[in-house]
Amino acid sequence: MKLISFLNQGIPSYGIVNGDDVLDLTPILGAQAPDLKALIAQDLLGAAAAAAKTNKPTLKFSQLTLLPVITNPNKIICVGLNYGEHVRETGRELTESPALFLRMTDSQVAHGQDIVRPPESQRLDYEGEIAVVIGKGGRRISEADSWSHIAGYSCYNDGSIRDWQAATTQWTAGKNFFRTGGFGPWMVTADEIKPDQLMTLTTRLNGQVMQTATTAMMIHSIPRQIAYISTFIPLEAGDVIVTGTPGGVGNKRVPQIFMKPGDVVEIEVDAIGILRNGIRDEV
Repeated sequence: MKLISFLNQGIPSYGIVNGDDVLDLTPILGAQAPDLKALIAQDLLGAAAAAAKTNKPTLKFSQLTLLPVITNPNKIICVGLNYGEHVRETGRELTESPALFLRMTDSQVAHGQDIVRPPESQRLDYEGEIAVVIGKGGRRISEADSWSHIAGYSCYNDGSIRDWQAATTQWTAGKNFFRTGGFGPWMVTADEIKPDQLMTLTTRLNGQVMQTATTAMMIHSIPRQIAYISTFIPLEAGDVIVTGTPGGVGNKRVPQIFMKPGDVVEIEVDAIGILRNGIRDEV
């Protein structure tokens, strides 16, 4: 299934996408699960699939205003420096453990919405990534068990304000400017993507390929990330792990390339879909 969060006549809702048709799940399952995170936490993905077989879609995807896939995650944990080419282009060294940082919900926008360049900087960079949505929580999850803890996958653009990121050894400010990160368009449920299935990630800026890599090129695999993170903090349903970006970021190109108003950035994962965002200045 492809599951989305969206606004229906200004009211937050969630549903299943099939082509351009959308089944609004709120009237069907909303009493038990008011949002997508709750649907996952209540283990109702099966009920959602059953609802899709007995209910007719009433909405059109192309006419909806989307929301970030999980609108209210308790945690957004991002993995840095997780592809060899990106490690090399940044001049950093490989680390035995994943490098982690956090994003906040307010730093995100949905598919089809504009990423916002703040007036404080013109160094707005793209980072195409694969997002993992946790389905079953846990502490000290083993790598062998990690696949059963995944609800699904989405596309992510870890938009970064590079000069603010580089101003200190801590990346929080540069990674959390308001509305700089894209998350969407939907979550593809884990039953559609086999454990350890090879996925190809591509970032395009105005149609030009800027990044491309496969999950086989990750330094720390998705199971390794889940095992490592759940060692120090319990993972919960709806938590999001953003799994790292490959080489080719604009900040490390010669000459450098940064996103500007009017640009369109696309993050495509072959097993998931395409996250598309325009760029505008903050007003």
